[in-house]
Amino acid sequence: MSEITRRPRRLRQNPAMRELTAETRLHPADFILPLFIADGLDSPREIASMPGVYQHTADSLKTICHDALEVGVKCVDLFGVPREEDKDATGSVGIAEDGVLNVALGQLRDEFGDDLLIMADTCLDEFTDHGHCGVLAHDARGNEYVDNDATVELYCDMALAQARAGAHIVSPSGMMDGQIGAIRAALDREGFTEVAIMAYSAKYASKFFGPFRDAVGSSLKGDRRTYQQDPANVRESLLEVDLDVAEGADFVMVKPAMPYLDVLAKVAEVSPVPVSAYQVSGEYAMLVAAGRNGWLDFEESMMEALTSIKRAGAEQILTYYAIEAAKRING
Repeated sequence: MSEITRRPRRLRQNPAMRELTAETRLHPADFILPLFIADGLDSPREIASMPGVYQHTADSLKTICHDALEVGVKCVDLFGVPREEDKDATGSVGIAEDGVLNVALGQLRDEFGDDLLIMADTCLDEFTDHGHCGVLAHDARGNEYVDNDATVELYCDMALAQARAGAHIVSPSGMMDGQIGAIRAALDREGFTEVAIMAYSAKYASKFFGPFRDAVGSSLKGDRRTYQQDPANVRESLLEVDLDVAEGADFVMVKPAMPYLDVLAKVAEVSPVPVSAYQVSGEYAMLVAAGRNGWLDFEESMMEALTSIKRAGAEQILTYYAIEAAKRING
């Protein structure tokens, strides 16, 4: 065997050598922590299908944000969970200045200033009594559908309310045509030129979103296949990215992450703006469940999953494991 001159194992022989030659590195600042603020809670409430993840009160929300910042996680993505009786057909409580999401955005901005980036979910599904991401209408045959243009108008109002409340970043996730351009124009008209937009450019109609519906108390009946992307398609994602960038997106996103690493890699190859990926609730819940059953090492598997997302091209990763991952990276 002495004729072997190229021995790749030389660079794997110990932890220090493997770290020296690692091609992909995770950093706490890569992570964005999704958080839920729920109206009417006296104490944080664990989400049954997402063990270790909570619906927060105003106080516990500030506490976990301080925890995130302390370990180097510098951005959170906030979702609002209203009281059931406050939901309506147009999701008006999501736009209202005194709605649970906008109040929380203001409280976090007052608490952290620019030290922690506050991102807001700009979508109506948590706030509508039908659970869809926009306004329902009926066609000439009486069939119900989500009205794209009427919905985009409400997204503009929502983004403006979030900007006024203090959001650094708004994140339209409803997959309506033209939503990025309309929101950018609305923000700019009102003087919010510094507020960035993270576009959910390639958001698939995925079953991996299941636990999230529990997290926000979704009222959805049916599905969102007429506006979220078909899992069979990838060229469509590249088109959506091109459109969102042309309309003014500051970031683009692929969601979910691991089932769509091929899409993420293709988007990362062509995008002129930062590319994000969302490790969604179902991805998180599967790993937690398998770990609790002893089927795999949860912590190591989670870090491997996050590394795969970064390796595929994500510059920012939305993950419910952000604080724990940052702690592991920090040693």
